[in-house]
Amino acid sequence: MGIETVLLIVNEKSLRQILDIDWNELYQLMDNGNMRYVRPEKLPRLERQFDIDCEAEILDWMESIGSRDGTVEEVLRDLDDGEEGLLQLMHYASPGNWECWEARSYLYLDVALGREIADRNDLYSVSTWQGVIERLSNLPEDEFAEKVCMDWMDRRKQLGETLDEKEDPKIIPTYEAHTRKSKLLVHAISEWQNNPDNIGIVGREHLEASQWGHDEYNLSNYLNK
Repeated sequence: MGIETVLLIVNEKSLRQILDIDWNELYQLMDNGNMRYVRPEKLPRLERQFDIDCEAEILDWMESIGSRDGTVEEVLRDLDDGEEGLLQLMHYASPGNWECWEARSYLYLDVALGREIADRNDLYSVSTWQGVIERLSNLPEDEFAEKVCMDWMDRRKQLGETLDEKEDPKIIPTYEAHTRKSKLLVHAISEWQNNPDNIGIVGREHLEASQWGHDEYNLSNYLNK
């Protein structure tokens, strides 16, 4: 399995409720499963962590910090790695996320923008994702998925690779995966843009939490605004 690119949809109202709670109270509520009313309803087509798994990760991280005075937001601001805790809480306040192998993300964003994504910095840059939002916000899912699959097949042809499913049994499953993931990217962008309570946080597995998100929604900027 490769590294995953992640577009995390976060319900900011839910997040604010969590950040305004007393730090020690949040721990008790999470430990008893009494914070689940704060989680937004899951978006049916997107994935997210189960309640109990998300709570366990948050509790483990809070235990490493220990008892503190102040609201959750105040404590996070005082920590050297407060962004790590904020990212975990954002997962808890998320109705869903889009995840995709990073290697395949290049294909989808190439097609969305009509240009080649140069490197990893380009893949996660502010300008790239601003462009993706502009191009995909009003584009039908089927239309984008068709463009992605046609581009993928053209690339295989240029590399001299077969498109015959009898010669390569992975052709159909890969085609279906590209169709599904490209449609879900358009869907996730739509949920981000059409619900004023939602914000989009872009990042990747194993990336420092402080580097997730863009501009005012970069996690470091969000804590310090």
